[in-house]
Amino acid sequence: MFYVIYGEDNPDSLSKRQVARPAHLERLHKLRDSGRLLLAGPCPAIDNEDPGPAGFTGSFIVAEFESLAEAKSWADADPYIKEGVYNKVTVKPFKKVLP
Repeated sequence: MFYVIYGEDNPDSLSKRQVARPAHLERLHKLRDSGRLLLAGPCPAIDNEDPGPAGFTGSFIVAEFESLAEAKSWADADPYIKEGVYNKVTVKPFKKVLP
């Protein structure tokens, strides 16, 4: 089943994001390469694809896991948590309907 993982950033998290980004992306690439990643990306803090110093307010991931517990465990190990980028992470089941 697919699961939504939504991480909400702490204020002024951009520098921490930049430090943890390579390890964060490496984990996402592993999901992608195994065919389990539906989509992933950050939420810019302003209405612009490149928010510059405004940074981001969070990240959204939809990926396939065996269970909610597995999805939560994977999310809890994210480098963005370890570096203090996220202040809250929500994991929920997701049913893909379209496209």
